[in-house]
Amino acid sequence: MNLFFKKNVFLIPSFLNNPLRLYMVILLLGFLPLVNCGGTLIGAGATAGIVASQERSVGDAVDDLTVRTILNEAFFKEDVELLSKVSFSVIEGRVLLKGTVIKPEDRIRAIKLAWSVNGVREIINEIQVTDEGGIINYAKDTWISTQLKSAILFDKDIDAINYNIETINGSVYIMGIAQSQKELDIVISHAKTISNVKNVVSHVVLKNDPRRVKTP
Repeated sequence: MNLFFKKNVFLIPSFLNNPLRLYMVILLLGFLPLVNCGGTLIGAGATAGIVASQERSVGDAVDDLTVRTILNEAFFKEDVELLSKVSFSVIEGRVLLKGTVIKPEDRIRAIKLAWSVNGVREIINEIQVTDEGGIINYAKDTWISTQLKSAILFDKDIDAINYNIETINGSVYIMGIAQSQKELDIVISHAKTISNVKNVVSHVVLKNDPRRVKTP
């Protein structure tokens, strides 16, 4: 079913009555060129298929992209260096803060900044206060994340599109929406089998979790 076209007429659903949301859905659906991590262009049809296959509604996905964009802008205006140390995952208004900072006050400042953004429903703070890091750790973390993403992508029992994965200093952070507890257990099991993983932290919710926002 095509949500946006009917007899060659472009339709704008009611949830896109805000100009910023409309711009975000244009980005999300690929009317502007998108490039995947392998450098391959993804067309509008393929991107729309990816969005449709997610457990989130299109409206929620657009809202999350909007929140993520505003978060980046807020951190950029406040402190570019802090933005370089902290990353965000946003799913249905739940924001997972990840990264490493040296001073505890930077961790607190990041939380306050995140709460200042409209549309944020929950803050999950996983920012580490440590001087660990560096190029070697970054390379190891990237390789861990790559292996896990690959493992769940090729596992027929997992809807990989619904998961966000990032590794920081050997700790694997998983966020997303699981079809079932069994699926989530398989994802965590994959993570634990990877070399150099120190800890696996799950902030995944089940698709029938009452905490999830229902978008009409």
